[in-house]
Amino acid sequence: MARLSIPYFVVNAFAEKPFAGNPAGICVLDRWLPAAAMQAIAAENGLPVTAFLVGVGGFYAMRWFTPVVEEEMCGHATLGAGWVVLNRLVPGLEQVVFATTAGALEVTRSSNIYTLDLPAQPPTVCTAPDMLVAALGAPPREVLRAAYYIAVFDNAGEIAALQPDFAAISALDTPGLIATAPGVDIGCDIATRYFAPAKGIPEDAATGSAHAQIVPYWSRRLGRTVLEARQLSPRGGRMRCEDRGATIRLSAPAVLYLSGRIEYDA
Repeated sequence: MARLSIPYFVVNAFAEKPFAGNPAGICVLDRWLPAAAMQAIAAENGLPVTAFLVGVGGFYAMRWFTPVVEEEMCGHATLGAGWVVLNRLVPGLEQVVFATTAGALEVTRSSNIYTLDLPAQPPTVCTAPDMLVAALGAPPREVLRAAYYIAVFDNAGEIAALQPDFAAISALDTPGLIATAPGVDIGCDIATRYFAPAKGIPEDAATGSAHAQIVPYWSRRLGRTVLEARQLSPRGGRMRCEDRGATIRLSAPAVLYLSGRIEYDA
């Protein structure tokens, strides 16, 4: 039986201070663990997402796990992993590239602002499933679909007031549901909430992958490529979004909350 000792960090992404934004666990490995072991670590950590990094020839390979599933793309944990590499693993470096199932993702740093380009996932208008309105508890003005269903409301107050039925959301045929609205009434361009109970995340705090889906819509609707976004979760999160066509650029601060080691006998 071998004793594992894994460097571990928790970074709050899309936040300027502790106890805000979206916390990501970052595990630094010298080789991949079995998927079941990484899933167990993510479940034990209990954070929305835990990222696992393995250094490969000057860059890093990365995988993401929620408490219950391996994730296909995660913006906040990628931003958090960028903080760890650029501040702790290779201090002084200004950019890092991660090899992921979503492609090569680069994080760059300018002072305490971290910038990440995610593949754009433009939504299309769709017919709302019968259970979607019941799942949200209020009818949206329109429904779109990309990787997730996107319910568009008229103002931020409407999405702030939603009391979603998580069991009903879990029964939808997409792994998550985004509620979004213009943010003019709260001092930004886009207001958003994101629910993914099927992934073990009832409501996410601040979600990069959700904005990769909604920014193409809002960019066209508002006639601007650079937008300020705010996620209306209890922890809250802010990010600057830029529609660059094939990619959506997200820029935001990040802050370290915890560093230590995970140790157990494997």
